[in-house]
Amino acid sequence: MSAAAGFESRLRLQSPRRAAVLSALLAESCPRDTMSQDRGGAEKWSRPYCRGPLRAQRRSRLPLYVKNLPASARTRPLSVFCPSALFCRPAISRPQPNAPYSMAAAAAPLSPQPRGAAGSAVLSPTRISRLQEKEELRQLNDRLAIYIDKVRSLETENSALQRRVSEREQVCGREISALKELFETELADARKTLDDTARERAKLQIELGKLRAEHEQVLSSYAKKDSDLNAAQVKLREFEAALNAKEAALATALGDKRSQEEELEDLRDQIVQLEVSLAAAKKELADETLQKVDLENRCQSLIEDLEFRKNMYEEEIKETRRKHETRLVEVDSGRQIEYEYKLAQALKEIREQHDAQVKLYKEELEQTYSSKLENIRQSSEMHSCTANTVREELHESRMRIETLSSHIADIQKESRAWQDRVHELEDALSKERENCRKILAENEREVAEMRNLMQQQFSDYEQLLDVKLALDMEISAYRKLLESEEERLRLSPGPSSRVTVSRASSSRSVRTTRGKRKRIDVEESEASSSVSISHSASATGNISIEEIDVDGKFIRLKNTSEQDQPMGGWEMIRKIGDTSASYRYTSRYVLKAGQTVTIWAANAGVTASPPTDLIWKNQNSWGTGEDVKVVLKNSQGEEVAQRSTVFKTTVNEEEEEEEGEEILEGDVIHQQGSPRKSRRSCAIM
Repeated sequence: MSAAAGFESRLRLQSPRRAAVLSALLAESCPRDTMSQDRGGAEKWSRPYCRGPLRAQRRSRLPLYVKNLPASARTRPLSVFCPSALFCRPAISRPQPNAPYSMAAAAAPLSPQPRGAAGSAVLSPTRISRLQEKEELRQLNDRLAIYIDKVRSLETENSALQRRVSEREQVCGREISALKELFETELADARKTLDDTARERAKLQIELGKLRAEHEQVLSSYAKKDSDLNAAQVKLREFEAALNAKEAALATALGDKRSQEEELEDLRDQIVQLEVSLAAAKKELADETLQKVDLENRCQSLIEDLEFRKNMYEEEIKETRRKHETRLVEVDSGRQIEYEYKLAQALKEIREQHDAQVKLYKEELEQTYSSKLENIRQSSEMHSCTANTVREELHESRMRIETLSSHIADIQKESRAWQDRVHELEDALSKERENCRKILAENEREVAEMRNLMQQQFSDYEQLLDVKLALDMEISAYRKLLESEEERLRLSPGPSSRVTVSRASSSRSVRTTRGKRKRIDVEESEASSSVSISHSASATGNISIEEIDVDGKFIRLKNTSEQDQPMGGWEMIRKIGDTSASYRYTSRYVLKAGQTVTIWAANAGVTASPPTDLIWKNQNSWGTGEDVKVVLKNSQGEEVAQRSTVFKTTVNEEEEEEEGEEILEGDVIHQQGSPRKSRRSCAIM
């Protein structure tokens, strides 16, 4: 087994990746080591000198190692960095194949170990430097292997990401094409829906005119019934108010009764409590009286005991004095004075102590007795006052109970009277409600009859209108023929009378062919009423009011001059009947020459685009009505422009027929809500 193989085996154990890279480099650079024995029998490892292409290949790899080595290692001879130089060394004891290899073991000097007959050897500085270079080379190889693996993993991830990006681009392209087709389809449907909505709007406006006329007729017939109903409701409210007042008075009386009953119960409870307190006070007074007698007896006993002890002490003093006198006779006359003095002092001290004790005991007894006696006297007085107060309160309570009982009896009588009155009012109210129900039912029946009659009249009118329109068309055709003949023969037309019939219809034409009969019927059903919109406008300055939306969505202004018009502080006032609203322009707003500006309401669904489109955020709608007037005032309050729109609705209830020539004058154009759509009326003269 060679040294390179041993090094590779250790390297595989430590890092298989580094071992694979390094073994490939060693296999390309240098041949295997050879082992020989010197004269002493010690094993020596040597490597043949690399020549030729192999040496060139090694030198071509040297910059990679030199680049990653520290500066101190780059100053050494170039042969040091050849991987084969790690094993081209003189006879050195062979390392253990299984010995652990580490950086510390390579850097530290090795201790000599006996190997065969060679004895011990010491590592030279060259050996240490080679070991250090080998460790640095191992670290650089590890870094190179990690870098190669990182580059390969990044290239793999990059290719996978590129594939995902291409797939995502394809999916996005398909989704965009599908969304484009869907958007175009939805746009076509929206346009179709918009057209249908416009047609439906025209129909609805015609229906609105019909409904307004019907509403006016129904209102006129409802007036009397509504007045009767209002009178009945007023009377009903009066009865209900009277009933509520009586109920409130009854509730107040019942509340007073309950409060007085509760007060009576409270007084009864207080009387019971006071009686219990009086009994307890009497019992306590008896106990205190007994205690007083007991204390007086004890006091008398203590006084007698005190007298007895006083007599006893005096007897003891006399006995002691007699004994001392006897002793004084026996003792020496020289000490007689001393003994007498001491005896007198002792007797005096005993007498003083006894007097002090008797006085203290007497004072304590007198204080205790006087305090107890005073407490008993105060308690007795207080109980007597309390008993008197309780007697007075009891008497007052009895008087009050009698008064409340009589008052409760009166309230009960009044309550029964009010209850009878409430029953009478409830009966009257039920009768009045029944009458109101009957009146309402009669009104509803009359309304239903009027509606049926109106519907019948409408159907008759439509039939008559069908016949009239057919006759009008025939007369018009005859009139055309007559005019052409007169023009051909150069005859002057004779005097004729005119009959004018105006009707509101849609922009569709009326045809007489049988294939279009359904369309004629539709237009004739729409011809039951006439809705005309008249506009009037005036301007004294450069700004004019061009248009007022009948739906209340916008108002459009225009600068008709060739100069810019500052409109800071200008005010635009909209009036509909008695209601008005004003819009004020900002101080910096300027309307360019020939430019238009549209002021939209907040609910118009339009985005603000100054200076041509402005939003009035404080107003949801400009308002709608039969008479709309808009006035524009400058910053001085002077009126510079005004525009009004008036709606007129008429119902054709009579047909005027006169003999003579009928002349078709043309179409009269009536403006509708949108500026791009109009409603036409056909006038037949």
